[in-house]
Amino acid sequence: MTELLSAGLITAFMAGLLGGGHCIGMCGGIVSALSFALPPSRRHPLRIAALMLTYNLGRITSYTLAGMLIGGLGQLLIGEIKAITQLLSWLAVVMLVLMAFYVGQWWTGLTRVEALGKYLWRYLEPLGRKLMPVQNPGQALLIGLIWGWLPCGLVYSMLLLALSSGSSFNGGLLMLAFGLGTLPTLLATGAAARQLTSLLRQPVWRQISAFLLLGFAGWLAWPLIN
Repeated sequence: MTELLSAGLITAFMAGLLGGGHCIGMCGGIVSALSFALPPSRRHPLRIAALMLTYNLGRITSYTLAGMLIGGLGQLLIGEIKAITQLLSWLAVVMLVLMAFYVGQWWTGLTRVEALGKYLWRYLEPLGRKLMPVQNPGQALLIGLIWGWLPCGLVYSMLLLALSSGSSFNGGLLMLAFGLGTLPTLLATGAAARQLTSLLRQPVWRQISAFLLLGFAGWLAWPLIN
């Protein structure tokens, strides 16, 4: 389990990092809103940075909480039954492969998985809208806590990994690693964000990211084979 967890932590971080294009598509709108919510007279770089940091703190906190809940559920349901644990681990590998296919634009069927969370999201999304426009870090933190539950195939693939992690602590740790991997993309603002978005949408970068994700899926699968 230790070897699998180590591989899982690195894989989760890299999945967040390499899935940056997907993150921009899912959260780009709210990030732009945070960047330009303040009136011009108050649009100081430090104020914008505070909004960005607190929003992402809330978002990653929700990922971590979801990982803890799912990891604890997995521990409760499967206990020490190795066969079920391995099955869930293989499902996490398959989801990562599907994510690679999505990032590389080879097959976009993963978007159907995102529909699974739409029922919860239709209750949460209006709460987030009520907090707009964001004027202070407290509002940004609350929006981040809500937006962390946005239906996302990449998040769901990592939650499957958390489900097979063996404990609530391990599940939370995996989702924390994933959330930290998404930070570089979502912290970029202004001109840097436009340049980064342009780069991540380039076909060459998409293909490189997809093959790297496939490589990490293979690395994650290796302990399961041996």
